Amino acid sequence: MFRRVLIANRAAIACRIIRTCRRMGVESVAVRSPAEPNALHAALADVAVDLPEMASPVAGYLDIDAIIDAARRTGADAIHPGYGFLSENPDFARACADAGIVFIGPPPAVISGAGNKREAQTRLIAAGVPMLTGVAAPSDDADPAEFDAVAASIGLPIMVKAAEGGGGIGMNIVEDPARLARAVSRTRSSARRAFDSEDVYLERYISSSRHVEVQVLAGANGDAAHLWERECSVQRRHQKVIEEAPSPSIPDATRYGLVNAALAAAREVGYVNAGTFEFIVAPDDDYYFLEINTRIQVEHGVTEMITGVDIVERQLLIAAGETLPLDAATVSSPDGPDVNGHAIQCRIYAEDPDTFIPSPGPLEEFYIPDLPNLRVDTGFRMGDEVSLYFDPLLAKMIAWGQTRADAIALMRSALTETRISGVKTNIPALEWSLRHPAFIAGHYDTGLLDEKPTLQV
Repeated sequence: MFRRVLIANRAAIACRIIRTCRRMGVESVAVRSPAEPNALHAALADVAVDLPEMASPVAGYLDIDAIIDAARRTGADAIHPGYGFLSENPDFARACADAGIVFIGPPPAVISGAGNKREAQTRLIAAGVPMLTGVAAPSDDADPAEFDAVAASIGLPIMVKAAEGGGGIGMNIVEDPARLARAVSRTRSSARRAFDSEDVYLERYISSSRHVEVQVLAGANGDAAHLWERECSVQRRHQKVIEEAPSPSIPDATRYGLVNAALAAAREVGYVNAGTFEFIVAPDDDYYFLEINTRIQVEHGVTEMITGVDIVERQLLIAAGETLPLDAATVSSPDGPDVNGHAIQCRIYAEDPDTFIPSPGPLEEFYIPDLPNLRVDTGFRMGDEVSLYFDPLLAKMIAWGQTRADAIALMRSALTETRISGVKTNIPALEWSLRHPAFIAGHYDTGLLDEKPTLQV
């Protein structure tokens, strides 16, 4: 096992990784921007390294040379990238290998191949994984007739997507073919800014769909195991807000189909370490591959709560050379690991609950209740400053119950008791979602939050 691990990240995910390292007897190294000298993740780590002053606070976390230098100077023998930032950057994984430092994630070639959605889809079609029809987008200066022809070949509505990256960045839904060229241009611009890539593709958009993903663990020996699925259909602007496990709405035939498709996909691309295989589930319960996330997910906690598996621990063990099965809970079998109860996660953001625009500022009050069966992952304390430069995620609250109704009741109580001031939060939108009849019934889709009225009072 590793002696010292550097976490190339910040806030909630860095704190969460540090806690597992501590439990495993592994020393942790934090990196921090000069803009957040009192960051909680730096205080929790055994060692903290200041990143160089750069044009923006975000830039330091994206500086591969600075991260590698910090690892070398502190004697770290592995780097955990967390999510976001450099987590899905194959150049970073290669730089780690070149420096003789273990990258806790899949090999660079897998990140590169899986990270490009079109490339991944091409490979997985051969493995029999169900797929939506997708084509490369015409260039911005293409003849209008070319856009019309593409629209006719796919059918409306069309989802315009960046081929690289994830997180819903740049996605646009087009229902009028006359608007397709403009949507492609907007997505290409977003992809250029976010992923340094202008690769855009188009695929058929399924209305009233659900977003369901499968958590996979894979060893270097070719074995792969699943930890069942997560329902991630409560979204705003194509970004997840509430997740739960197991999915409350899919039939068992779909559930088994999803996990088997995810395992087939993992083996086809030669996946290693923890990865998430995302699918769209249509109203008729047919499902289609969406993308591979080659990193730990923000919502991994709901899976941990129902399986008892510490996914970060498994990441470290696999990266250190352990092979699957790591224990009885992660053995690949027809049924997968035992599932205990139900878990729901709410992401608390510092943002306006009506517009979803970030709300930076000081956390004058920051109280989340300490309740039985409630897990809180956060990187903030009262008095901390919420920066405009970083993702406005304040905390992830994960409620567990013997039944789904129990988990919903606990989450509603926790949100009611939570007190945050100094910034606006999306808590009213979360509470509205948890009270919605479709959510309570467990039969909702990605359009749930589109129904939300103005909530701010």
